[in-house]
Amino acid sequence: MTWMSEDNSNRTTDQARRGGSPWRQVGIVYRKELIDILRDRRALISMILVPLLVIPLLIFAFGALSYVVMEQARQEVHRVLLLGGEDSPGVVERLGSREGILLVEGEEDHVDAILTRRVRAAVRIPDGFEGALLEEEATGAVVVYTFEGEIKSGMAASLVREFFRELREEVVETRLSQRGIARELMEPFSVGSRNVAPPEKVTGSTLGGVIPYLIILLCVTGAMYPAMDLTAGEKERGTMETILSSPVSRLSLVLGKYLVVVTASVATTLLAVASLGAAFFYGFSLLDRAEGSAEAILAIDPLALVAVFFLLLPVACLFSAALLALSLFARSFKEAQSYVSPLLILAILPAIAATLPGMELNSALIWAPVLNIALVSKEMMIGSYDWGAIGLVFGTTCVYAVLVLLIAVRLFNRESVLFRS
Repeated sequence: MTWMSEDNSNRTTDQARRGGSPWRQVGIVYRKELIDILRDRRALISMILVPLLVIPLLIFAFGALSYVVMEQARQEVHRVLLLGGEDSPGVVERLGSREGILLVEGEEDHVDAILTRRVRAAVRIPDGFEGALLEEEATGAVVVYTFEGEIKSGMAASLVREFFRELREEVVETRLSQRGIARELMEPFSVGSRNVAPPEKVTGSTLGGVIPYLIILLCVTGAMYPAMDLTAGEKERGTMETILSSPVSRLSLVLGKYLVVVTASVATTLLAVASLGAAFFYGFSLLDRAEGSAEAILAIDPLALVAVFFLLLPVACLFSAALLALSLFARSFKEAQSYVSPLLILAILPAIAATLPGMELNSALIWAPVLNIALVSKEMMIGSYDWGAIGLVFGTTCVYAVLVLLIAVRLFNRESVLFRS
């Protein structure tokens, strides 16, 4: 009994000398590093100012610019090259009087004219087109040439196609009227569609791949600066030796710094998503929309959003550990930036892959880091909760995060890493 009492007393004394219990040491390191981060103006800018103000402003500025450009393109009079049509003056005259179209002639190489944007589109009217219409004979095909993917070219081609579509309907109506045939005989029934999904599922299906992608990206970017500052930044400032000489274990140091990085990652993500959500809701409320349409667009199931955030917590833990390990290996802040940049690409690619059509969670992808989280989050956004898959994805991501954190702890215990020259 005396021996056991002496052993416990020695252990207590050793703990006091080293700064208390391990969890108390972690708390001390966490508070100290968090206060230092909050005192850093650059950290506050990256964690608070950027997600709250800069990101929404950039998105709205981009949206406003896109709207202005599209409106200008719609109001522009598009030059359309006329090929043929010498024997169809009536059709050519009507096409030329169409709002938004300016017919031009004289260009022989219509392909080069369109590619060099001298004209936006070209239309070839077959020989004898107007006469064939009057005689109720077969006509050749009207061909519209366009620059696929070029917005203004597409608008010009759309105006030309709309004109000939209306002309075709007009000819059909005239022929049916001359023969005393009702239009309904040509269209004995109509085919309609009706949405059976509630607004929440419609929004979830539309944004199911975008929201997880956005949150994953924010998790990584929110953890980048704190991870680099608490490791490579300490080395560069020459304060790493001071921290290591304190009566705190290496494990407690790593866990304390790690929790600060996770906190920064989660806080940045929450602030950014909240700011974006408020900005979008406010923006949509200002639009003059038909009754109910804005509600359908903005309807999001709160439970699904909370579940996605909860599921993405281990993603923040995973990337926080990875960024901490990579930054610790660097000799300077600048070198750490070159190390963590590829990690950002590795985080984005699986999230982008989850947005591809037909990409669904299966027995193989359920083990793929980040991609499994993005896919199961997409399913939850549309109201599909496979709790077995959700639990497995959550557990595997936690395991990956622990493994990467163990690598960071191992690196922190190697003098050759801490004091690389």
